[in-house]
Amino acid sequence: MHYLFLGLTLGLSAGITPGPLLTLVITAALRRGLTGGLLVALAPFVTDAPIIALSLLLLDRLPPWALTAVTAAGGLLVVYLGVDALRAARRRELPGQIEGNSIGRSELWQGALVNALNPHPYLFWATVGGPTLLAGWREGTAYAAAFLLGFYALLVGSKVIVAWLVARQSRALSPRVYRLALNLLGVAMIALGLLLVRQAWSGGWVAQ
Repeated sequence: MHYLFLGLTLGLSAGITPGPLLTLVITAALRRGLTGGLLVALAPFVTDAPIIALSLLLLDRLPPWALTAVTAAGGLLVVYLGVDALRAARRRELPGQIEGNSIGRSELWQGALVNALNPHPYLFWATVGGPTLLAGWREGTAYAAAFLLGFYALLVGSKVIVAWLVARQSRALSPRVYRLALNLLGVAMIALGLLLVRQAWSGGWVAQ
């Protein structure tokens, strides 16, 4: 129960803290409905296994410029997605309408790229998650499994709930309010991306 509670607490904190991935979940749910937001929310299942392995084995051995480069690249990607949201706000699509035929593939991989290029997961697993997971593993596989189960249940689950709430409310939005919301989200993503780039050089980090 101790490791399960730790996982639940840390997962909820990471899941609802404002950051690039959560902003992308909201943007995708607004633009493409529940399916788009849900696929972005599932991105940690695609990226986190290698992130955990890299964090535990290599992060402390990497030169400082390596993480700086990854963080800067992630910031530029978030800026690009913010600009894309601003461009989408000028179109006539209504909330939840599918734009093109790439829904699923594009949303999932956008979320995966944002998560893979965000420094927070690496730092979390290298400093908090990794030591906790190893401590649980030493006590037994069930303890490590309980920690992972609790963590991902609320990390992903909280974002799924956000996607569902946004998609549900988007049906009632007028085209004007829809475009305004996309503009605000686009500006927020650009700001987060620029913050990532700036903090890559100053040594600070933002949330997942």
